[in-house]
Amino acid sequence: MIPASVSDYRLLAKKRLPKFLFEYIDGGAFSESTLARNNSDFQQLALRQRVLRDVSNVSTASTLLGQPVNLPLALGPVGIAGFNARRGEVQAAQAAEQAGVPFCLSTVSACSIEEVRTGTQEGFWFQLYMMRDRGFLQATLDRAWAAGCRTLVFTVDMPVPATRYRDIRSGLSGGTALQRQLTRICQVLARPRWALDVGIKGQPLSLGNIASALGDKAGIDEFWRWLGENFDASVTWKSLETIRQHWHGKLVIKGILDPDDAREAAKLGADGIVVSNHGGRQLDGAPSSIVALPHIVEAVAGELDILLDSGVRSGLDIVRAVALGASGVIIGRPWVYGLAARGGAGVSDIIAIYEREVRVAMALTGCTSIAELNRDILTSHNLSPSALTPG
Repeated sequence: MIPASVSDYRLLAKKRLPKFLFEYIDGGAFSESTLARNNSDFQQLALRQRVLRDVSNVSTASTLLGQPVNLPLALGPVGIAGFNARRGEVQAAQAAEQAGVPFCLSTVSACSIEEVRTGTQEGFWFQLYMMRDRGFLQATLDRAWAAGCRTLVFTVDMPVPATRYRDIRSGLSGGTALQRQLTRICQVLARPRWALDVGIKGQPLSLGNIASALGDKAGIDEFWRWLGENFDASVTWKSLETIRQHWHGKLVIKGILDPDDAREAAKLGADGIVVSNHGGRQLDGAPSSIVALPHIVEAVAGELDILLDSGVRSGLDIVRAVALGASGVIIGRPWVYGLAARGGAGVSDIIAIYEREVRVAMALTGCTSIAELNRDILTSHNLSPSALTPG
């Protein structure tokens, strides 16, 4: 199959990855109702087709957090994404750099900050959780700054990790340690191409930025245990003031769904927020990001940059999000599907697919620049007109 869409790449990734890895990337929390709404709610927003406009010169160029980009899209932070292809985060960062869009490295990446920096020409964004081990946290911030990272994406919607049924069933987190290990070994043996590419040619396998904290015990089970022990459920907005004071670059707060929290982020002095429900991986039953977006735009538009993630599966979704007031979007699963299927070339193709779809959607709605995308190009089906207007 020649992949033509994000959904095509998802199928290729499923065929190539061990089951526990695919389910970790693809799944959500509990019954996955929010995961489903993230996708379906986008489809309720129809685009107004306009004709007989001069759309011979469409530009998708824009800016995100003051950074010029060729498309209002960034590759978002995804934990252990580098296990989906050989030195995976390096390949993804290179693809993003070549495409002229930002790449954000996760705290819990497979490749370290320094390895990704060595493989790229320019600085990238870095994502961080508030950890109980403040020494580790400060050292990680220092490493990111030394590597040229000037945009910090601080994830705030994970004071505790949610239950993800797929991870239990796949052997990533369920059962005894022996059961998990045997299950994963069988799944790896069933995917020899992945085992060769990642497990053998991709050596040394590591847990990137937290390898030093794990010491000699650097297996997947130890990795999850360390994370569970270090997520800090006591974090408040007051805690983030220290981060804001000591981080001299751009600060983006990721995981905002409520207008009051958006106002708190603006009060903190954040440069941007990401309207996000963690891809449906945390509070199942939370609203989709695209439904939350208009209310947040109404609350803080003009005070900081507003990005959106969760459910962006096409260039049409980018157009919808920007039309509702987002500066741009962040994608997670889609670029990992591309990485798993075809390495860096797959990531490049995913970005190109989004760019082509944005360009076509802009032309058929009569827009030639990102700045022209606003609510006038939206209509709705199966939703009342008031759904497009926050209230």
